[in-house]
Amino acid sequence: MNTVFEQIYEMEGVHGLSKHEQLVNGILNAIQNKTLAQGDMLPSVNNLINEFGFARETIAKAYKDLVKRGIVESKNRVGFFVSNVDVKQHLRVALILFAFDAFQETFYKTFRSRVGKGVHIDVFFHHNNIDVFESTINKVRGQYGMYVVAPIPHTRTAKILEALPMNNFLMIDRYEQIGADHSYIAQEFEQSSYRVFMELKDTIRAYEGMVYYHRPAADTPIEILHAYKKFVKEVGINSEIRAEYLSGTIEKGKVYFTINNTELWNMLKDCKLKGLVPGKDVGILSHNDEVVKELIMDGITTYSADFKVMAEKAADFVLKRKKIQEIIPTVLIRRNSL
Repeated sequence: MNTVFEQIYEMEGVHGLSKHEQLVNGILNAIQNKTLAQGDMLPSVNNLINEFGFARETIAKAYKDLVKRGIVESKNRVGFFVSNVDVKQHLRVALILFAFDAFQETFYKTFRSRVGKGVHIDVFFHHNNIDVFESTINKVRGQYGMYVVAPIPHTRTAKILEALPMNNFLMIDRYEQIGADHSYIAQEFEQSSYRVFMELKDTIRAYEGMVYYHRPAADTPIEILHAYKKFVKEVGINSEIRAEYLSGTIEKGKVYFTINNTELWNMLKDCKLKGLVPGKDVGILSHNDEVVKELIMDGITTYSADFKVMAEKAADFVLKRKKIQEIIPTVLIRRNSL
């Protein structure tokens, strides 16, 4: 039983878990990691009292919870036994995203389909608000078997995330450094953005200048701004950085780059109103690809990570619990707008 005890002890490092939750999650991890097999006997109540000093009522509550989930069965006067090792059918996943944008909807639908109907998923949104993010993590901590989280770039993020059990945690979308070793499937912004700008430099040079819309108070990655500044300086592009796109301000002869879809739709609307042809009169570059950008106005040039691939890999991590640390490649998709 020492290995089962070790799984339970690991839960002590998860801040905010009750003793009952520590027992439940430790035993579930032992089953998932094949430390316990179907038919194996669990530690007796007395053994758990002697090992951990937990109250008898706490242990009884934990075992009752596992029995209710169909994972454990009680044999009268004998003890508790593992009755079902298919923990996946009882797995609850907390999926924490920025917001339900089109590309995150692609992630969710792919993730939902790949994990299968036996896995329960609750979706939460933090909208790039660190207080909401912390409140959400505190709310879900200890209540789920897996935590799939898109983090916020903030000084408080590491401490907030380190409260989660790292063996059941997956960081997605963007990578943020935290003290504990952990799994992640993310995109990279600075080097990939610079590479894309350089691939487009000859096309961009054909225009009078370039305008980048960077929203410092929003979720726009600062790494893209760094890459953009480096690019325009090295290549000698006439450049402007603006906080937001204002309707009616698009001008002939310039390249416009935005990450925000609402700004993109307003630009395209103004192009139509002013009779400007994207790819000829103005250049337009967008971040994060989606189907509508392939179809609208003869196609919008984008660069993006593949969120479907990210979701597939995230789902595989949830199902197999195999550690992963991977950056999803960023791809430039050239269409008629630039």
